[in-house]
Amino acid sequence: MEAPHNSPATELAEGAASAAVTLKLAVESPEQMQALGRRIAGILLPGDLVMLTGELGAGKTTLTRGLGEGLGVRGAVTSPTFVIARVHPSLTGGPALVHVDAYRLGGGLDEMEDLDLDVSLPESVVVVEWGDGKVEELSDDRLQVVIDRAVGDTDDERREVTLIGIGARWAGLGEF
Repeated sequence: MEAPHNSPATELAEGAASAAVTLKLAVESPEQMQALGRRIAGILLPGDLVMLTGELGAGKTTLTRGLGEGLGVRGAVTSPTFVIARVHPSLTGGPALVHVDAYRLGGGLDEMEDLDLDVSLPESVVVVEWGDGKVEELSDDRLQVVIDRAVGDTDDERREVTLIGIGARWAGLGEF
């Protein structure tokens, strides 16, 4: 019997449905999650805001590692939980990757202002883990990535990844 899966994607998709393009993908392993990150990186531009949502261990940092590889940035992409944010400059002349973990931040955008994300956003790709309710005001256009995984005592590595493109920038997401 298959383990039940969490489903925050449904809630996010319903809340943003009027102005969103939604795409669901199945990912079977961490390697596939990293490959998905590389694939997403191929459509990212300076100024893009990517918000990652999922349980602990869902694969948010693994996906971001793939984004970093695809963007050709310097440095190992690891979870920035204790430093809050890491900047990975481009080695290829592309945008830097600003990787933020907002898990320990309780407030909204006011608390995030100390990170100067609004300054970094125009020339970088900003990826925020646990950013729901905290960084939406940074941009009318954003890509929300929701990762659902099996819950309970299971070694199931399968994930359902929902890409929700919000705003005109993401109108072509369905062709991804």
